[in-house]
Amino acid sequence: MLTITEMMEPAIAAARPLVSGRVTSVVGLSVAVTGIDGAVGDLLIVNGRVPAEVVAIDHGKLTCLPLGPTEGISAGAVVTTTGGPLQIPVGFGLRGRVLDGLGRPMDGRPLPLDCAAVTVDAVPPNALHRKLVNESLPLGVRALDTLVPCGRGQRMGIFAGSGVGKSSLMSMITRGTEAELTVVCLVGERGREVREFLEHDLGEEGLSRAIVVIATSDQPPLVRLRACFVATRIAEWFRDAGKDVLLLMDSLTRAAMAQREVGLSAGEPPATRGYPPSTFAMLPRLLERAGPGPVGSITGLYTVLVEGDDHNEPIADAARSILDGHIVLDRRLATTGHFPSIDVLESISRVAGAVTTPAQRAAANELRRIMAAGREIRELVEIGAYVPGTNPDADRGRALQPRIDAFLRQDMTDQSSAYDAWMALATLLSEGDV
Repeated sequence: MLTITEMMEPAIAAARPLVSGRVTSVVGLSVAVTGIDGAVGDLLIVNGRVPAEVVAIDHGKLTCLPLGPTEGISAGAVVTTTGGPLQIPVGFGLRGRVLDGLGRPMDGRPLPLDCAAVTVDAVPPNALHRKLVNESLPLGVRALDTLVPCGRGQRMGIFAGSGVGKSSLMSMITRGTEAELTVVCLVGERGREVREFLEHDLGEEGLSRAIVVIATSDQPPLVRLRACFVATRIAEWFRDAGKDVLLLMDSLTRAAMAQREVGLSAGEPPATRGYPPSTFAMLPRLLERAGPGPVGSITGLYTVLVEGDDHNEPIADAARSILDGHIVLDRRLATTGHFPSIDVLESISRVAGAVTTPAQRAAANELRRIMAAGREIRELVEIGAYVPGTNPDADRGRALQPRIDAFLRQDMTDQSSAYDAWMALATLLSEGDV
């Protein structure tokens, strides 16, 4: 039953006086507004149709970034305030739904009646109240479940250049994971690939236990940026309800690029490679909201597009320092048709010791050791300078190489359980005993 306050809220809202301001200038991506009070993050309506968010305030002038097309906005246009920040729907009825970057339905169906409205921003769980990450979350990929194991509540980055298979690996994980619910966020994605992902990669079964948030590359930068926080806020709601959620975001780099456009439009000075300081403040603010809570968990997998295959470029370096592990995809493997193109020797999970048994860790370390030994002598073998017997681990690695490749390769439609993956690894190592 509604309380008296809740019953009176519509009447109070209707009686609230309408305060309006005016547009004074439109420069690039930003709109300057005067004559109206507002706080950073407040949502305004320009010309009665275009939502805009306040991103900076200077001596009574509000600098806003539109969340829609700016065509038709002129100096003197009327601006009204909504009285608060952007709100989005959350609830169990969102399962199987496709939303845009502002949390509005894209699939032509109305919002479920059981949805509640919440603001996009939220405070991460207290560090001392978070549960420990001590339980594995199988992802359905043999190379990851054995050599780079993921825990419930862990945050992992998938690092690679363009065209190396980040999105394909993400869609494979979406179908093979054992998580209760998956929230997928596509930021700056090509419009052509949206339906392909929903119908071919995700499929009807995958979509039935997922929520997809999409902001294509043609959307305004603030919409692309907000899509990340919308998806995270939805995942947070389910975590607080006690669910174990898998949050997949493609890609974190495009979110950083959107923040760069927002920051520069708001007047921030450019810093490292043109990224303003707010970009490096935004990354931990977004990533720290994932992870375990007092109840439930959010396991975050974020793709990171490294510029020019440079894994030490600013965004990749900053993300790697915040995340709990990184999965590195190798272009050389991708060009040879090796899928997934995971360089397991360069990939690491910082919670592997907490989510695997001693026997499992021993098997994974043994395979890593013989693979590393084989990599060390590769050039000597190619020029015929290696003498067999010099390095027993390298000899074993050379003998096992075809079996190792077969173990690490996996078709997108092949879903492997964690048990099957560990058994396959044990069989591989036992066959190589000499």
